[in-house]
Amino acid sequence: LDFITLGFQIFTFPAKRKGYSGVMTLCKEKPINVIKGLGKTEFDEEGRVITIELNDFYVINSYFPRAGDGLERLSYKLKFDEIIENFSEKLRKNKPVILCGDFNVAHQDIDAAYHDPSIPGLTPQEKQWLTHFLSLGYIDTFRYFYPNKRKYTWWSYMMHAREKNLGLRLDYCLVSNELKDRIKSADILDNIQGSDHAPITLELIG
Repeated sequence: LDFITLGFQIFTFPAKRKGYSGVMTLCKEKPINVIKGLGKTEFDEEGRVITIELNDFYVINSYFPRAGDGLERLSYKLKFDEIIENFSEKLRKNKPVILCGDFNVAHQDIDAAYHDPSIPGLTPQEKQWLTHFLSLGYIDTFRYFYPNKRKYTWWSYMMHAREKNLGLRLDYCLVSNELKDRIKSADILDNIQGSDHAPITLELIG
């Protein structure tokens, strides 16, 4: 069965370069609006963000840049962080926001099986931004339910990392505080194979 047969509407925002990044959102409810990109060419050419507006909230589906080997793209990543923060906060003035996707950062020590600040996703700058973003009034929904649980969403294909559970939690569903009372569950489905990432879930009440 394909997604259309299952009743989903499909919204995509591919990268300009074939086979590189890109995001897709599936939705059974017809959105009020679909916003492709952030309005910044340097990021939009890489197909990193697609947003749907529903009656009660916005859902921002994002694939954050990786800081790159040798951290060559760290400044690009941090600029993206700033731009998506401003984008989310602007939408939030209208209605609550859900921001989901691969953030390419392991926020705290508990979110990583190893700790090397020269590795993309483990730099102090990337971690500090996510701490700052949460301080604006966003909830890390997995940590909301599991404050002390070690569970990862990504494992390198090298060195049998998944079998050894040497992973990082790079994928998040964050919700703005206005949705706090509607959070029903959140989890990481780390038993599902087929990718170097595990699916993550978020369920809201009503």
